[in-house]
Amino acid sequence: MRVPLSWLREFTPLDAPPVEIADALNQLGLEVEAVEAPGEEIRGVVAARVLDVVPHPDADKIRLADVDFGTGQTRVVCGAPNIYPGMVAPFATVGAQLPGGFEITKRKIRGVVSEGMLCSGRELGLSDDHSGILELPSDTVLGTDAREVLGLDDVVFDLSITPNRPDAMGITGVARELAAHFGLPLDIPVPDGAPNVDAIGDVTVQVEAPGRCPRFVARVARITMGESPEWMQRRLRLAGMRPISNVVDVTNYVMLERCRPLHAFDLGRLAGRGIVVRLARDGETMTTLDGVERHLTSEDLLICDAQRVPQSIAGIMGGADAEVDDTTTEILIESAYFEPSGIALTSKRLGLRSEASARFERGIDPNGTAVGADYAIRLLGEVASADAEPAMIDRYPHPVERQRITLRTTRVNAILGTEFSSTTVRGLLEPLGIECTDAGADGSITAVCPTWRPDLEREIDLVEEVGRRHGLNRIARTVPTNPGRVGRLTPRQRERRLVADVLVGAGYAEGMTLPLLSPADLRRAGIGDTAVIEVENPLRADESVLRPSVMPGLLKAVQYNASHGNLDIALFELGTVFFPPAADDGASRPRFDGVFRGDSALLPDEHEHVGAIRAGVVPGRPFEPDRAVEPADTVAAIEALAAALRLADLRVEAAELAGYHPTRAARVLVDGISVGAVGEVAPDVLAAHDLDVAVSALEIDVDLLLAGTRRDDEYEPVSRFPASSVDLAFVIPDDLPAGAVAATLHAAAGELLEDIRLFDVFRSDAFGPGRRSVAFTVRFRAPDHTLTDDEVATLRRRCIDAVVGEHGAELRS
Repeated sequence: MRVPLSWLREFTPLDAPPVEIADALNQLGLEVEAVEAPGEEIRGVVAARVLDVVPHPDADKIRLADVDFGTGQTRVVCGAPNIYPGMVAPFATVGAQLPGGFEITKRKIRGVVSEGMLCSGRELGLSDDHSGILELPSDTVLGTDAREVLGLDDVVFDLSITPNRPDAMGITGVARELAAHFGLPLDIPVPDGAPNVDAIGDVTVQVEAPGRCPRFVARVARITMGESPEWMQRRLRLAGMRPISNVVDVTNYVMLERCRPLHAFDLGRLAGRGIVVRLARDGETMTTLDGVERHLTSEDLLICDAQRVPQSIAGIMGGADAEVDDTTTEILIESAYFEPSGIALTSKRLGLRSEASARFERGIDPNGTAVGADYAIRLLGEVASADAEPAMIDRYPHPVERQRITLRTTRVNAILGTEFSSTTVRGLLEPLGIECTDAGADGSITAVCPTWRPDLEREIDLVEEVGRRHGLNRIARTVPTNPGRVGRLTPRQRERRLVADVLVGAGYAEGMTLPLLSPADLRRAGIGDTAVIEVENPLRADESVLRPSVMPGLLKAVQYNASHGNLDIALFELGTVFFPPAADDGASRPRFDGVFRGDSALLPDEHEHVGAIRAGVVPGRPFEPDRAVEPADTVAAIEALAAALRLADLRVEAAELAGYHPTRAARVLVDGISVGAVGEVAPDVLAAHDLDVAVSALEIDVDLLLAGTRRDDEYEPVSRFPASSVDLAFVIPDDLPAGAVAATLHAAAGELLEDIRLFDVFRSDAFGPGRRSVAFTVRFRAPDHTLTDDEVATLRRRCIDAVVGEHGAELRS
């Protein structure tokens, strides 16, 4: 928004330098994008009168003009078609400087010397119009500096206004902020009002959509069309708008000055003398002022004539049928308040944005609607000889009440780190039009906010205003102190980090995959039948559902690495998974639309899962060869988690699970409750991801894992005597989990057992169909002596007999 300094000074006596004013605006949150002095590059341009116009002797499209510039007369060559004897225009004398560093010199054009140049708006940097010479008022004193005549000696602040400050989209709103900042008086004249009537003669107003148009004011006046005065045109040009006619210029002037968009209808061109505000019908069309036919829906609001013919898209752009022109003699001024979100949606859908819609969609002052219409009538009386009807039609069934907010001074000081008194707080707020009264002995204040500030809704909004008015740069920096509390991680946060640390220690690298997947990703991971939450408007088709598992993302990561030659990889991820919320009967809803309506049952069921995946080859220990990844590797990670978390009862139980090998997978149980899965990834899943290496994975619900019963920490003295290890290999059925064999060994080994580790799984036709070999290292250690060979032999035999007797296993020699 462009704000001329001279226009601001009409409401408050600003005498600070432009640089200081710009700094104040930035501090107040009205960002200054540029400070322009339109005439600073112009030198030597004065007002001159065209005395005579004669044809050029050697050209058809250019003419010769004799001009009087106050201190002399000369002849210039001019190609503009609009010059005529008696015209007053800006004249650049020889040696004059124009924007862009262009210097005027004496030049010969087609054999005739031109000593200067008559200037258009583009040559002076006022506009892009180069079609004709810019005309000045006929009573301008010749020789007067054109910058003074055109207002080019002004300063213009180009502001970027945030969406929450519609009041600052008017000159008076900016003036109010600056007056408060500099401690200056503010004088915004209020025009005389008019009585409210049901009809003005045969002119009526009917609002059929009061929810979308809470207030509508109509004024009627007979006018004389023509040009607006130079002072008004000058201000409009400085503010970035092109003067059109006195009536249109008045509506634009009121919009820019008071943030009050208006529209003028030619009453004589309306199909019925009156206004109907209604919603459009689906498929209805109308042609706007820009000549484009607009296709409307039932969500669009229209301003129609009494015959219900559309004349304007409310708050955005008028139509061509009732546009004022040179023949207009009677007008109806519309001043309305439209519901902001409706204007924003229609403007966006139609791709049609205007200065009016930019203000309406932010939320203008509903209680200033009648004042805006009255001000327009006053200006029309000055510039269009308006004879206005003495009454107005004001449809305002439910007046908007001013927001009342209790503001605690203690809260202001606690948030800002200040020591303001309630008197100081009031002094900072009241210049903004916020009425304050003391509400209690505790220093609280009742603030009544003006309706031109729709952003002031809560106590924290007023705290922000206090800080903004005082100046955030003036508030001393302090370090927050809270001696009663020391920051720390919660037990849940510590244990979550422990889960990640254990997996990192086990050789896994942490990854992060997207929570959005495609249904095809789920099918490739073998879990395509899982109930999912679909995204209503996905940005990409391959990211249309929220993930019910972290495994599809990890599998895609392994596939990506394998395609780039990194076949041996171990990854884990801690992330949220999503399930449809449970219905009242316990069933799952198949779809969640993602819209929260205050019903917690419509929120997705979120859980944190940890998934880990290992692919390719596991490096062997010293003196051991490398080997392919096995399910035992991911089981070992689970056992490490159980040990670190001190889980009292964690075990794995063979099961057929989606996405895993039918005979090489298990369910993870904590306290007998299923918390996840572990095993070898199914061959069809590997094929779907173009993987030809062994892959094992696990996925566990972290919340269920951490809810498990914990064993007490017990001190165990460290034995200073050496350990003795034995390797035992058994041939067992494929459907017998290696974990069951390990549990039997654990029970048989007794108190001298220190560790059991599965180090090999081997399959061979020599074992017979459906059988495999599993090999364990069993380590023993006594706390008080070195184990003898006989003791180790006895322990070994006890372990063998237990596995053979309980599982029918065969010891491999």
